[in-house]
Amino acid sequence: MAKKLYVGNLSYSTTDQTLNDACAPYGTVTSATVVIDKMSGRSRGFGFVEMSTDAEAQAVIDALNGKDLDGRQVVVNEARPQEKRDNRGGFDRPKRNFSRNRDW
Repeated sequence: MAKKLYVGNLSYSTTDQTLNDACAPYGTVTSATVVIDKMSGRSRGFGFVEMSTDAEAQAVIDALNGKDLDGRQVVVNEARPQEKRDNRGGFDRPKRNFSRNRDW
């Protein structure tokens, strides 16, 4: 079963391919993705790597956690499941009253 890893403190110049190449010596990389900010198009400084087995994932953690990648000391650990987020945008927000005549 594949194991997903979080890789943090990435350099802004790190790419998906760089991340893949750094993890490949330790096993089969199923996917390697650097998270990109939608607005700026720039790296957000972290990414995810999926290894094909738990043993390979542990080998990546042991080998790369705290080590230098593209000039930055990266943090590598097991990814936590994504938490459910509140609906932050949309039409179900409560209406705000911006009138100057407030009855406080």
